[in-house]
Amino acid sequence: MSEGEPTLQIRNASCLLTMDPSLGEGELGRLDDVTVVLSGARVLFIGPDAEAPAARQELDATGCLLMPGLVDCHTHAVWAGSRGKEFRRRLAGVPYSQILEEGGGILSTVEATRSAGEPTLTELAVDRLQRLQARGVTTVEIKSGYGLEPATERLLLQVAKEAGRRVGLKVFTTFLGAHAIPQAFRSNREAYVAQVLEEQLPIVAPYADFIDAYIDRGAFTVDEGERILRAGSGLGLGVRVHAEQVTHTGAAAMAARLGALSADHLEQIDAEGIDAMAKAGTIAVLLPGAQAYLKDAPPPVGALREAGVPLAVATDLNPGSSPVLDPWIAATLACISMGLTVEEALLGMTARGADALGDSVRGRVRVGGPADVLVVAPPRGEPVEPEGLVQYLGGTRVRHVIAEGRLVD
Repeated sequence: MSEGEPTLQIRNASCLLTMDPSLGEGELGRLDDVTVVLSGARVLFIGPDAEAPAARQELDATGCLLMPGLVDCHTHAVWAGSRGKEFRRRLAGVPYSQILEEGGGILSTVEATRSAGEPTLTELAVDRLQRLQARGVTTVEIKSGYGLEPATERLLLQVAKEAGRRVGLKVFTTFLGAHAIPQAFRSNREAYVAQVLEEQLPIVAPYADFIDAYIDRGAFTVDEGERILRAGSGLGLGVRVHAEQVTHTGAAAMAARLGALSADHLEQIDAEGIDAMAKAGTIAVLLPGAQAYLKDAPPPVGALREAGVPLAVATDLNPGSSPVLDPWIAATLACISMGLTVEEALLGMTARGADALGDSVRGRVRVGGPADVLVVAPPRGEPVEPEGLVQYLGGTRVRHVIAEGRLVD
């Protein structure tokens, strides 16, 4: 293929949601009556059909709208084992934090993941990423954190990259050695923090884009988390933080102080944390799957919005607190249980999700940008409008997924 050669023309869509307000109308940057032409992995043309260059392949988007590929900016997609029995316990009223403190939760997944070999972990991760891709995800963040020792933490990041390569997704990796205190270190927390700093981090840093820490009751303290995050930042990793989920700790304000790209969860954030995030430009990643499964109160979305904190939305795909494989369900729950608008939910899964990964290019459809485009439609009988995409729980029809110019089968 010669440079700039049109390879795929997408026409007859009701509209294009660019997710860039500078390119079209409203918050979603809407453009009507346009054709999109791709050239390999880049967008070549957006404009009137009469001016669109012919391409080798044509895609009819009648009855659909076009939008960027979804960006799932917070997942734990590489694991082995089941947490079904713990699900029963939580339904019976046992708190998630109690299960973790008893050695279950994350720690039970760690045990199963350590016992699984690389082929099994890769096979499981590929299946999960294929499911996400079928629902429109073209970019995904994947955390480690189910190894909690050097070799397995590195393996999880390697598996994440390999699974992304096999499926055809852009994968960002995050080192989350500070996910839980292993049972063997429960009587000596400092020894585990030292292992993360001195043994895990030097080994995994070449395989990670970001560093994260789970700061909460039953997990890590703000002081422990800050030490680990600062060390990762010193090695060139972007900072992201699990913050203020179960109890208020001050982690969000600390994250902002470190210049973190995002603070995630935030059900228990206070005014000081919101103000700090707003001033630092730290993005709030909202995880409605976890809020629903754990029956938590929602984060203070109104206060975050009023302060100007950008809002991203992600699945938090994991085996325990958010076994959610459909980002559209996360978007709908974000509206229903957290109070997001339709526009905030759609931006949260695209442009704001990419921003939370430090990527100002993905999650938008622009000339010269990545050829990550979805052809989607609301449930039958609904108007081809943005609200139809999130009104029904899992009802959006993803007709075609184009990832870096490749039409996914």
